Amino acid sequence: MAAKRLPKVLAWLVTLLMPVALTLAAVRAVLGPWYVELEYRTPDFPEDPFGFTLQDRLDYSKVAIEYLVNDADLSFLGDLRFPEGQQAPPYSCADMDDCTRLYNERELEHMLDVKIVVQAALRVWYVSLAALLLLGLLAWRMGWWEEYRTGLWRGGWLTLIVIGLVLAFVTLAFGVIFVAFHQVFFQSGTWSFPYSDTLIRLFPERFWRDTFLVVGGLTALFGLAAALLTRRHKVS
Repeated sequence: MAAKRLPKVLAWLVTLLMPVALTLAAVRAVLGPWYVELEYRTPDFPEDPFGFTLQDRLDYSKVAIEYLVNDADLSFLGDLRFPEGQQAPPYSCADMDDCTRLYNERELEHMLDVKIVVQAALRVWYVSLAALLLLGLLAWRMGWWEEYRTGLWRGGWLTLIVIGLVLAFVTLAFGVIFVAFHQVFFQSGTWSFPYSDTLIRLFPERFWRDTFLVVGGLTALFGLAAALLTRRHKVS
């Protein structure tokens, strides 16, 4: 009896793994240079009041994103300087040397925290993908492939439902979910910065609102694709 029930239990595990794998796939997708190329060119994206040009934002943001996914230490960002003749607004830095650095100490500490969170999320993604692959191989070898595909089908629809609710909440109350997200993953007082700091100049609130929506949209697209591709294979 237990052996007969095991495929159904494992199929439900597949269902629960799908939203994790698909959401983190979308997160990984926006951690590529294509996203900032698109985002900074969206209509009415706010200009930097302190002087970053579009090209400045593209150059600096791509380096920041690369830091999040590579194995470099904090000097990858800490050694960056403004071009000659440029500097941070004087009231946002402690001394002249500090004003020539692209990121101040608080920003660097936060970027290290972000890197830790991002790389932990990527490890979870790799594990979820490996688990789905392993379960698929087991299903193929042990004769419960249809149950496995049913798990994928349910997982696609579950992803759509969950992401639909999240997107609705982001649309109606982005500020609430943005603050809640940071309170969960970062220590209080470490993730808010003056508007004159480089991180805010590169990544204003509009950037993050759009990013949440893009991640949600990609995840929904992945979920819909999974549901549609497996719809003829569901079993009762």
